[in-house]
Amino acid sequence: MKKPFAWDNYSDQPALLKDKAYKKKMRKKELFSLIKTYLLALIILPFSLVMMPFIKRKEIKSHEFFCMGVDFEREPELTLKLLDELEINRVLVRIKLWEMESLPALKEFILACGNNENKKITLKIMQDREHVEDLQLLKKDLKTIFTTLDGHVDMYEIGSTINRSKWGFFSVDEYNKFYQTAYDLKLSHFPHAKLIGSGVIDFEYHFTAHTLFNFFKYKYDAISSLLYVDRRGAPEHMQMGFALSDKIALLSTMVWLSRKTEHELHITETNYPLSGTAPYAPTSEHECIDEESYADFMLRYHLLAFASQQIDSLSWHQLIARGYGLIDNIDGITYRPAFKTYKYMTKTLKNAQFLRLDIKRDYYILQCLVDEQLIQIHWSLKPTTLKNEDFFNVYSRDGEHINNETLDIGSSPIYIYITKAVPKKVNCI
Repeated sequence: MKKPFAWDNYSDQPALLKDKAYKKKMRKKELFSLIKTYLLALIILPFSLVMMPFIKRKEIKSHEFFCMGVDFEREPELTLKLLDELEINRVLVRIKLWEMESLPALKEFILACGNNENKKITLKIMQDREHVEDLQLLKKDLKTIFTTLDGHVDMYEIGSTINRSKWGFFSVDEYNKFYQTAYDLKLSHFPHAKLIGSGVIDFEYHFTAHTLFNFFKYKYDAISSLLYVDRRGAPEHMQMGFALSDKIALLSTMVWLSRKTEHELHITETNYPLSGTAPYAPTSEHECIDEESYADFMLRYHLLAFASQQIDSLSWHQLIARGYGLIDNIDGITYRPAFKTYKYMTKTLKNAQFLRLDIKRDYYILQCLVDEQLIQIHWSLKPTTLKNEDFFNVYSRDGEHINNETLDIGSSPIYIYITKAVPKKVNCI
């Protein structure tokens, strides 16, 4: 990256900007845009809250919902093998605009991925400051990417993490100009390319509002979000009165209200950092969790997002990574518990039809149909027990059969296959 920006190869993200004078100078330069962001938020966010109950319900295609983020340069042969083993139909890969020389290797990987059951590819195009400042350079490199990968990529995410200055943007208007360049190129040369944005990270929807409501002459084919909740712990935990489900509902409402996009929403990055993996963890040790909690939270995040019926795809970041992946590749290949969890989740739910989500006193039951088989998934924030009924066929979070007379319901969701009509009331002990 162009100085003062640098890339941290351990955590796969830009290093923190240490030049405080430079940051102050750039924020002062973009002050007008920052003021617009907060003024727009004062209008859009309250209106969106009022409109939340009226949001249009969608029907999510479960076979396209599950998406795995991968590094195409990290253990590529193993990655392709594991993607087939996980039986997912959508894969997210990333390219750095400052490493255009990697494009041939990326294409080779995508073609190999396509040969394996014709998986849909999402390409996250990551920016640096040079491409933010030089839009002609951006146009040239985007044209090269679109030309090289035309017909092999399902959708392109234009830019990422736009509300963090270490990623190269100091205002939403800078991002708007960046995306406008890609959109103009689409109109002139690549009309069939599907472009998504705006890649705001975390629950900072004032930035999202500015990308959805402005006078720039562009449109999104869908909206992307990097909806992390790792700093709050479990996905059910509140932030300013919003749990994950509420954050999704508010974001989906904003997308629905905007004239700049179709009502299509993709979470293109989320994960939890793992304890004891510094410097590979992307956050401090304070936010890190153990491997069992990681598997629980990952599964519950997917279940809640799927139950919202507003998220078209959810990309887990990522398959192989020391600090936050399903697999650790330092000192050999180590499968973490979450790999089994993810594998059983996708095997069970990739063709699921969502029915309902019931929540009572922190006890959750998600119900869906798979090949006309009724499945309930139970978990609870307050550990309790449930009688194992004769019409239950029960499996653990990782797909192990459970025969106990009573079922422990807690942080780890369990799958209950119902073998006959469900009674109106199933009591916890």
